[in-house]
Amino acid sequence: MAKETGRKLVASNRKARHDYLIEDTFEAGLSLMGTEVKSLRMGRASLVDGFAIFYDDELWLEGVHIPEYTQGTWTNHTARRRRKLLLHRGELDKLMAATRESGRTIVPLALYFKDGRAKVEIGLAKGKKAYDKRHALRERQDQRDMARALHSRGE
Repeated sequence: MAKETGRKLVASNRKARHDYLIEDTFEAGLSLMGTEVKSLRMGRASLVDGFAIFYDDELWLEGVHIPEYTQGTWTNHTARRRRKLLLHRGELDKLMAATRESGRTIVPLALYFKDGRAKVEIGLAKGKKAYDKRHALRERQDQRDMARALHSRGE
């Protein structure tokens, strides 16, 4: 079988970009079971309730829903189990120091395959206030209106 190349998006967390101000992003590997990989290859996953948390010196991904593999048997995984994130020690130390500051958390932004390996893009995030969310929505709407007006004038 030919080796996979490129990036194949499985799931993205658009709500996280709305609810949080993303300060920095990291690409992390995932420690998965075989049936989880097969389920991901079918394009089934949800990052909506996901977050990352430190236990000892390791970073774990929780709340991410990868449904059970339909053809799986007794070896099937549980849908919302804790999954280990694979990062370099320097990246882990940087994230650990940043999350100690109040108001910062780590959220998954995208789940994808890169050259055949499952990866998750995580972001160091700070929660937005309600008025920040309204302001961002208003700016997006104004940009859309401006583009629509320019397009209708034929420019």
